[in-house]
Amino acid sequence: MFKKPLSNLKTSAPLRSSDRRKLKQRVITSFNISAEDGDLLVPDGLQSEKFSTHLEEPGVVYLSSSGDPLWFTIGKGSEDLIPTTYTLWKKSDLLPFVSTPSAVIPILTGGADLMIPGVVHHTPSIAAGQLVSIRMYTRKDQVPHISVPLAVGRMALPSDQLADGGAEKGKAVHVLQVWKDHLWDLGSKPDVPESEVIQIKQGSFESEEDIEDGPAPEGSDQSNPVADAGSETLQREEDLPQAPETPTTTDQSISYTPAETSELLLKSLVQAIASLLSPAPSSTFPIPATLFYTNYILPSRPAFPTYVLPPASLKIDLESDSSDSDRPYIDPQEINIKASNHKSLTTFLKGADKQGLITTKALQKHSQQTDLLITAVASTHPLVLGHRRYPSVRDIEQKAAKKAEKEEKEKEAGSQQQLELIELWKPHISTVNLFKGIGADPKRLYTPSEVRSLLFDYFDTHSLVNAHDKAYINLDSVLLDCITSKSSSKPKGKGAGLEPPSVEFMKRDELVKQVISKMQAWYEVRAPGKDVVQKKGTLKPVQVVIKIRQGRKASTLITGFEPFPVVSGEEMAEDLRKTCAGATSVSPVAGKPAGSGFEVLVQGKQGPAVLEYLISKGIPKRWIEVSDLVGKK
Repeated sequence: MFKKPLSNLKTSAPLRSSDRRKLKQRVITSFNISAEDGDLLVPDGLQSEKFSTHLEEPGVVYLSSSGDPLWFTIGKGSEDLIPTTYTLWKKSDLLPFVSTPSAVIPILTGGADLMIPGVVHHTPSIAAGQLVSIRMYTRKDQVPHISVPLAVGRMALPSDQLADGGAEKGKAVHVLQVWKDHLWDLGSKPDVPESEVIQIKQGSFESEEDIEDGPAPEGSDQSNPVADAGSETLQREEDLPQAPETPTTTDQSISYTPAETSELLLKSLVQAIASLLSPAPSSTFPIPATLFYTNYILPSRPAFPTYVLPPASLKIDLESDSSDSDRPYIDPQEINIKASNHKSLTTFLKGADKQGLITTKALQKHSQQTDLLITAVASTHPLVLGHRRYPSVRDIEQKAAKKAEKEEKEKEAGSQQQLELIELWKPHISTVNLFKGIGADPKRLYTPSEVRSLLFDYFDTHSLVNAHDKAYINLDSVLLDCITSKSSSKPKGKGAGLEPPSVEFMKRDELVKQVISKMQAWYEVRAPGKDVVQKKGTLKPVQVVIKIRQGRKASTLITGFEPFPVVSGEEMAEDLRKTCAGATSVSPVAGKPAGSGFEVLVQGKQGPAVLEYLISKGIPKRWIEVSDLVGKK
């Protein structure tokens, strides 16, 4: 939901004590927590701020005094409070949770929802639509750990459908907010707290027996996220072998033996030589052993180890077509030197040297170098030539990094192109004397908020606030002359020449509206890389009209784009000709005097495509009006 920057951010306003107490009571009631926890999660100094998502959904975020987003709502007038990851780090058991392997977390931060095969385990009896947190599952020294909540979302289906064959594919959780998204970026961005050791208690997990007693029962759907963790998940290069489309059962009691870990480390070394080191120039060497291990071997570990080497304890029949249904997911982090037979990096590298895979240089007795040096790799070794590449940890991380970089560039491009449109007002005729009386410059342009502020100051300094009702303002001669002044043209018809009715006071907001209505409308357009444009008149939205022309043919007409200096008529016509794959043209607006502007015609009903194009050029959506005069046939 927050994979793109928030828009229309309003200035944050401190929450009144009474509103803060109401919010705290809502949290206590909705999440069944104590008053002490309520004070922790709804602290003093809370501020509220309105925003819109990139999908134009309105929302409100509640910020701590330090600026951390703690709660938010989505939807106009919504009362549905949603905690952020900042709040869940304060009380991690606020919501029921589902856990997922570490390889899925970068995919969630990229904007994907959590798919059913990506769920390792979950707290029981979660209803569809219920708020849940998402935690990362890992194993450290054979002990299962879960992180603090890294995302919050709503269950897409009841939790009982995640097991017993109830569902095999599809979404498990619709993600609402995730660590490192643009809402999280509003805050202080602290380091992630330490993970917790999973304490197995009766009823704690839907499939706790799977953690303690071995393989999950047939039909269990605690799956490895090989292909279905998200629509963008693990799209590999064509030359990489594909993991099976249907992910497999995860069992936290299954792990590799030291001998199997050693074999996987050797495969990681071979992959590093084949894909990273063979193409490297000779100047890359020598490489100290620690850097060689950190920069080449560890990133080349298989992202999904059991598809490269199934643990022997599972007794998988590799010739069977159904062998994938028995494969667990094992975290690549478990593949390390300490878990292998070698125990020492030097021992492992010297063994690889004896096999002829690498060439090492022994340490000199009096050298300051403490690390073994790798001076060359054997690109033509039979193991390297016969190696079949697999998706590695590095592949997955690069994919996530490229996606994040692409989104960042799109964000920067959007911010560079975005127009800033400001409505302004200038003192005119009767309001000139008012602004002189206020002590303001009658020749400059003002925003509506500036006019309001000047008037409010005038009301206070001249003691014009009604003593009986502060919503009303007593009118002095300056204000009275302004709002009762006649138009410069002579009145006509019945009532012409009559004196305006006497007015002694007026509601504050109505008075401000009256003053602004008698001012002259202007607007200002700020476009990146262009001079600021100020023009007299009311700024009107770009008109995109779909109507029938020339018999029964529908066409899309775009007019009123001249005030928005991001695209010319000719450029728009050429761009839309390619985008819509249809004929386009530019001509003066029909039926209007010369110089009234141009209209761009696009063949066909192209309203959505034109809207998307104008927004991509930086014109805010609220300044575009699309009208379909044809209607659906």
